[in-house]
Amino acid sequence: MTTGLKERTVLVVGRGSGIARAVGDAALEAGARVIAAGRDRTALQESYRRTDVAVATVDLTDEGSIEALVSEVGSVDHVVSTASARARGTVAELEPDAILRSFHTKVVGPIMLAKHFAPTMPPDGSLVLLSGVAALEPDPGFLAVAATNGAVNTVVRSLAVELAPIRVNAVSPGTVDTGAWDALGEQRKAELFGRLSAANPARRIGTPEDVAHAVLFALTNTFMTGVCLPVDGGQPLV
Repeated sequence: MTTGLKERTVLVVGRGSGIARAVGDAALEAGARVIAAGRDRTALQESYRRTDVAVATVDLTDEGSIEALVSEVGSVDHVVSTASARARGTVAELEPDAILRSFHTKVVGPIMLAKHFAPTMPPDGSLVLLSGVAALEPDPGFLAVAATNGAVNTVVRSLAVELAPIRVNAVSPGTVDTGAWDALGEQRKAELFGRLSAANPARRIGTPEDVAHAVLFALTNTFMTGVCLPVDGGQPLV
């Protein structure tokens, strides 16, 4: 069974670009009221200034900030957390602070979102967290990312049981061109994407819209909970 998003309120936590923006746009198109929340309120206001999206401030590493967000926006029907703080590097390069920041942003923060928003949500509400292909595909330089995403996959199963009938799911993207790879430089990024596109069964790199479609499916399918949906082009298969 599915239910629509028309006139439902969807809170999207993250930046005003990439996957977070694609989710917000898709939810708006589906008729939802959308609230975008992140650490940089000014940047969010600028990103969404031509839309009907409301903007709020939240820091997922600060429980008090999450409590304040609940007070500001009130009850919502769905919560989507796309925020991340990636701790890339080999085990010899990783610093504890970077690992903890990644874990607090993507695991502890969403748990606190569930803690404070779930009591105000309707029984047919849901939460969707973002995991990632690194949890299934060990790769040097992605140890902390893999550990964080693996924890997200565990959290959604536990929360799905504890918060029932509120549903909790995750979406696990593969390599997606969100702009996060631009730091490599145009040539290195093109070479990396070329190699990955040639290797994965989908024969292309993912888009934020690919992930947003999966998030909307998770929001609206009322018989799905405790699931991690892979949207990775078959990347772990090769």
